[in-house]
Amino acid sequence: MAITYQKEISPGTFFALWKIEECVEELRAKLQLKKHEEEFLQSIHHDKRKLHWLGARVLLRAMLNTNTYIDYGVDIQGKPFLINFPYSISISHSFDYAAVMVSEQYQVGIDIELISPKIEQVAPKFLLPNELNFIEFNHRIEHLYACWCAKEAIYKLNGKRGVSLLNDIRLNPFEYQQRGKIEANLIADDSHFTAYFEKFDKYMICWVIR
Repeated sequence: MAITYQKEISPGTFFALWKIEECVEELRAKLQLKKHEEEFLQSIHHDKRKLHWLGARVLLRAMLNTNTYIDYGVDIQGKPFLINFPYSISISHSFDYAAVMVSEQYQVGIDIELISPKIEQVAPKFLLPNELNFIEFNHRIEHLYACWCAKEAIYKLNGKRGVSLLNDIRLNPFEYQQRGKIEANLIADDSHFTAYFEKFDKYMICWVIR
């Protein structure tokens, strides 16, 4: 499978989706991995997690259009970065899709989630009462996912552990549409973000730059 969907945000900043239809062996054959990466891959016991780990790296390789080994690192907070390419990156995956966002200019964050009614059960764990109050009845599930993905994308861009989706990332009221934007604030460092969301098939995608 090749890239399923790609979107340019600005010159040098874009994201793409890869629908993971390959098996572990097929994805592994598309990559160059060093010994520590092979060892980490073998330590993953759940096949779906292996597919997500491999799928995101295959997608990144396709996006950068390179045969060169991509030296991929993770900082002490768990945020991914590239050692030998001049891009900031963010990675997400959900069920059959991997999503990767890259930028030559900005810090980035992306999140993708399969839309499911189950989100109603956990909504009070990531949305404050005033945020729950602006959720539209007619698009309740999609509206909740736009909120969830926005907070996750901001969390990933920020890249620091200990940030609470519920208390530290606040969303301004917004109307739900198939594509839209959300104004948000990260309380921890008093910063403002505009997060963009888009429904893709049965998934919600959200991205943010700084």
